[in-house]
Amino acid sequence: MIRVAIVGASGYTAVEAIEWLLKHPQAQIVAATSRQADGSMIADMHPSLVRRLRLPVEDLSPAQIAERCDVAMTCLPHGASAAICQELLAAGCRVIDLSADYRLGTPALYEKWYGEKHPDPSRLGSTPYGLPELFADQLPKASLVANPGCYPTSAILPLAPLLKEGLISPKDIVVDSKSGVSGAGRTPKLGNLYCEVNESISAYSVGNHRHQPEIVDICKRFSGIEPEIVFTPHLVPMERGILSTIYVHSNSGATPNQIRECLNSYYPLHGFVRVVSHLPATRFVARSNFVDITVRENGPRIILVSAIDNLVKGASGAAVQNMNYMFGLDPHLGLHSA
Repeated sequence: MIRVAIVGASGYTAVEAIEWLLKHPQAQIVAATSRQADGSMIADMHPSLVRRLRLPVEDLSPAQIAERCDVAMTCLPHGASAAICQELLAAGCRVIDLSADYRLGTPALYEKWYGEKHPDPSRLGSTPYGLPELFADQLPKASLVANPGCYPTSAILPLAPLLKEGLISPKDIVVDSKSGVSGAGRTPKLGNLYCEVNESISAYSVGNHRHQPEIVDICKRFSGIEPEIVFTPHLVPMERGILSTIYVHSNSGATPNQIRECLNSYYPLHGFVRVVSHLPATRFVARSNFVDITVRENGPRIILVSAIDNLVKGASGAAVQNMNYMFGLDPHLGLHSA
């Protein structure tokens, strides 16, 4: 049995991880931590867990967490997460970090986009990126895994194989993405209130969203080619889900069928990535670890459309998938929807 600690238990990704771990036959949640711990139980923080998980929310030190568990899932903000991860790793605990702290390849890139020096710069570039579909061979021996961002997952999975095989141009790639409100987290913010988002759709962080360098950096890490990407996220009035529409130019006359064949060769039928003939929609992947991708042609452009659940494959489901690889289990274990 794998003993799991949830570090930073108050947010949406934390409760989503708990939901999936409760279904996992080889996992036991042994600790839930929060710096705001006041003696309450996890079900007081997340009422959906009443009679399902009886566990106190505690303010534990990294050493105390490491004594109890085999792996910690850190669901903390960037910056704060790396500081805790360093201590967990030093105490011999394996870590799956759901923050952005270890995703980028260099300290300079992190500082440019996050506006602060990285607390643990020596691990940047050497920490495995937790997209098993592309980096599975790096996960079994990893002590630390950088769980991917939600928007990047929806863009990297369609783009990276096509860039590597030279089927699309790395220039002039447009990624247009729409996300549900849970992607902004549980902390109350004016722009995420019901009256602000209902019956409306809006773009945000245009030209400066921190997931843009992650998409570019990981595509380059996998394919060896640095793409030129314009990424624009939008907020839509729904709870969860991401739909990304990606516009690319084919290379050397590559046809939509050749592009589909390439994606199918990278993503086998038994995996979580489904190359589909229909147009993906967020409701087809909601509350699942699946990624739906399709290919269309429009004049000189190839259009890739992908859909994920931002809280599952875009966060906590991916963390469980990474845990399975780290501990030599079936990658699908605990990830089949009820």
